Amino acid sequence: MKTTRDGVRTPRHARADMKAQPNPALTENWKTYDADGWAETDVAPGDPYVPRTLDGSPPPAAGAAPKRLVRFAHLSDLQLLDDESPNRASMTDGGDPLDAALRPSDAEICRMTNAAVRTINALSKADPIDFVLMGGDNADSAQSNEYEWVLSILGGSDRVECDSGDDDDPVPGPDNDGKDPFRAEGLAMPWKWVTGNHDVLVIGNFKVDDSRKATVLGDRAALGTRDWSRGGVVDTGDFVKPDPRRALLAPSDSLARVLADKDGHGLSQANVDSGKAFYTFDVPSTPIRFFVLDTTHSEGGSEGVLTKDTVTGVIKPVLDQARADKKWVVLASHHSADSLTPDGGAFGKKGPEAVTKDEWLTFLGGYDNVLFSMVGHAHVGRVTPRVPTAGHGYWEVMTPSIADFPNAFRTVEIWDQDNGWVMLRATVVDVSSEGDKVTEIGLRHGVTDATSGWLPGDNRRGDPTDRNVELWIKKPAP
Repeated sequence: MKTTRDGVRTPRHARADMKAQPNPALTENWKTYDADGWAETDVAPGDPYVPRTLDGSPPPAAGAAPKRLVRFAHLSDLQLLDDESPNRASMTDGGDPLDAALRPSDAEICRMTNAAVRTINALSKADPIDFVLMGGDNADSAQSNEYEWVLSILGGSDRVECDSGDDDDPVPGPDNDGKDPFRAEGLAMPWKWVTGNHDVLVIGNFKVDDSRKATVLGDRAALGTRDWSRGGVVDTGDFVKPDPRRALLAPSDSLARVLADKDGHGLSQANVDSGKAFYTFDVPSTPIRFFVLDTTHSEGGSEGVLTKDTVTGVIKPVLDQARADKKWVVLASHHSADSLTPDGGAFGKKGPEAVTKDEWLTFLGGYDNVLFSMVGHAHVGRVTPRVPTAGHGYWEVMTPSIADFPNAFRTVEIWDQDNGWVMLRATVVDVSSEGDKVTEIGLRHGVTDATSGWLPGDNRRGDPTDRNVELWIKKPAP
């Protein structure tokens, strides 16, 4: 199985001015985009590893006996969605902050995630992957059926059908469109849950309340949803086929659903009781401890919130204990430090006093055992040295999404370099369709979304220093 070290899937068509073209998510525009080559790709030369240190100096030579401590995959922003739900806001697509209210690959995202699972399994056969760390936004709109699809694809199932309402078959026949059922082989290794804003909020922005609970079970799409009985047209009105499987989940209910699945994916009853996914897990026979943070704001808004009470009452005791246990800490959250806000941003609501980005970095600067932070949310590849004005710095590693181009994840290795330094090696992996034509349709739609300018941002892969990297950091004090 190849990675972007071997070659990089690269759009052949130049990126258009933002939204100067018709919306590629509308089915009536697909034939024109395909005919004009907007989805075509080439394979560019692979990206080499770029070594980096926090201060920009060259890394030292490795010691006599460097040792790999763990290898895992970071899989972020699946956003498995019910694109026929009455709670969709498809007619608002194209405007911030709902510029991803509609995607041309809506119907194929389940199959693309299934392909990502197969890709991870194939990589693990060649070089074992210990576990998969999710990046949040696993579901798209806090719906029960979306959680069912997430758990079935990651865990394996003889039949997964990402369809709701009527039994749709846009392209007659089996296994040729995103509404057809498929077999999911499931991950061959354990996986750990991380909560994102889409996992607990309607379309990642709106609080789960009684009104939206009622709307999702009804027949009216006020802000637009797809109608696959008419070929996937986007429309408003009372045409939606009601489906009780769409029921919205409150945060505690969603965590209960995950906890009840197989090994619970890192969660405990305490997480269900609090409605927040804060927890730790250790890598056996190593000094590494992962600390999963829940940065979502249940009152609404897509951005992150960490209250001062949470920092002092939940996070500080865990980091203090890790330091006492001489553990090296890898943080994992959906939001990056740049996404921390007092209120969740647009559609949010200010609650208990929250920490600012600078306060968060200053707080973490007091812990020299915090080495790395794995994040998602922005759907781009990015690596950022987080160095406060005073105190210890750490590396923040952001992984692209499965939902949007480049439709990629990372494999991550952490090495003790036997010279007083620790090194994290991150490798970007493009999802491989492996002959799955439905996945290939979804990947092509993703390319069109990017080249047409409708997918915001013209550098989703990030600069070469954000892609395949070797991130060096000094070991914490003994």
